[in-house]
Amino acid sequence: MKIDDYNVNIFKKFNKDWALLTVGDKNKYNTMTISWGTLGTLWQKEVVTVFVRKSRYTHELLENNKYFTVSFYSDEYKKALGILGSVSGRDKDKVSLTKLTPKFLDNITTFKEAKETLVCKKLYSQDMDINSIPSDIKDKLYSDSDIHTIYIGEVVNILHD
Repeated sequence: MKIDDYNVNIFKKFNKDWALLTVGDKNKYNTMTISWGTLGTLWQKEVVTVFVRKSRYTHELLENNKYFTVSFYSDEYKKALGILGSVSGRDKDKVSLTKLTPKFLDNITTFKEAKETLVCKKLYSQDMDINSIPSDIKDKLYSDSDIHTIYIGEVVNILHD
């Protein structure tokens, strides 16, 4: 699919549909469920922005890889996405707890069951400034000070089922 032809409800895509953020290749990869993200343009490029807590294993891999994927699934995979969002890949092969099949392409990983996968080249990352977050949000989501790093990736390809 051409990037210019990608047409989705951006306010529903992450929050309601969820997604998998996957980093790494067949030798070492991890995936995690995300429900926060944005799609848009920056620096005259189509981009995806994702947010990953520093404590997550995926954060470590994002710091050491140039590419990542964001993939979306039909509702029948909600249970699998729930598992992948609650079990750490640092401790076990959590993908084996689901019916998802890893699909390895060059230096990226996605899953055969994905409806669509955005292949992203990391352009920018920065830790959130805890002091700039409104106090009600900080109290609710960051009481443990485990802040998110913001990752912006250029969408270089869209894989469609």
